Amino acid sequence: MAAGGTHFDAPIHWVTGRDGEDVAQVLAKRLIAPAVVIDRAADAAADPGYLLEIDDVKAWEREHGALPDGGWLLYRTGWDARGDDDAAYLNAGNTPGISPECARWLATQTPIAGLGVETVGTDAGAAHSFDPPFPCHSFLLGAGKYGLTQLRNLDRLPVTGAVIVAGPLPIVRGSGSPARVLALVER
Repeated sequence: MAAGGTHFDAPIHWVTGRDGEDVAQVLAKRLIAPAVVIDRAADAAADPGYLLEIDDVKAWEREHGALPDGGWLLYRTGWDARGDDDAAYLNAGNTPGISPECARWLATQTPIAGLGVETVGTDAGAAHSFDPPFPCHSFLLGAGKYGLTQLRNLDRLPVTGAVIVAGPLPIVRGSGSPARVLALVER
């Protein structure tokens, strides 16, 4: 989990959130929030380098409603099925992610608190070659939004209605931390 500020539609004041709050400063109320799941597993199966685009998110919103204010956008790619095979999981750096335009839009035009992904990082495997490089780190973390990586079992969550509990270690001056992430769903 990476730490940052708390502003919706705020200008990006720093790159990657490194000048923002540290993990030990994250308020407990920001660690428990509603979550929605955007499922693009079929697209990622057809194209391991599939990038989530603004139009994908807007299409999801037309069908399911607005993204949750202060909540999590969980991006399901089916990548967690590769989690027990290092080579397949890393896939020589060809992993799904978020387009630079979508990362900027999520950071500045949506009320989400953060993004959760099944891959090793919030950015696509090819993000080092994007403009800017690593746009999720630059835009989302820079806008005070959080990132959760290496999530599993997103296929078991409802599209809407789950609540995420993210429990990072409160590392003083830490820009990130291992975290135990739990999803609560109504039975």
